[in-house]
Amino acid sequence: MTRSIDDSFVDFVAANRTRLFRTAYLLVGDAHRAEDIVQTALTKLYAAWSRVSAVDNVEAYARRAVINAHLSERRRPWRRERLILDALEPPSAHDPDLGDVDALWTALRGLPLGQRRIVLLRHYWGLSVAETAADLGIAEGTVKRQTWTALNSLRSALATTDSSGGI
Repeated sequence: MTRSIDDSFVDFVAANRTRLFRTAYLLVGDAHRAEDIVQTALTKLYAAWSRVSAVDNVEAYARRAVINAHLSERRRPWRRERLILDALEPPSAHDPDLGDVDALWTALRGLPLGQRRIVLLRHYWGLSVAETAADLGIAEGTVKRQTWTALNSLRSALATTDSSGGI
């Protein structure tokens, strides 16, 4: 029986790991930290897999695990330290191929973290307002308001980049 549980977990990870990594990457902007977050989330998911695999929407549980791992990781005191050489780090081979989206990434990173999470769940994962609210544990009205505010901020930031000849 353990082997079939392991097999189902391996199948789930094979099918969803890339998307979970991209979610973490879009939250933190660093491939190494994103790997740590996904690894933490998958470890916790594996520990609860016999219970979780019986749930209707395992993917939603995994998304929530990534977001919770990100929140836990941000609370660690050593994450508050910033190295000056971070900006000089060469791109990793694991960085997602996002094309020429530097302006979008800069605008997205300029959003407050809560708005960035909502935009990510609504527009990258394609979740409904209700699903996003459930994943984040907030009210649907908050999701709507924060989405509107975030998209207006992104439009303004990208319009400023367009007018300066950046894109």
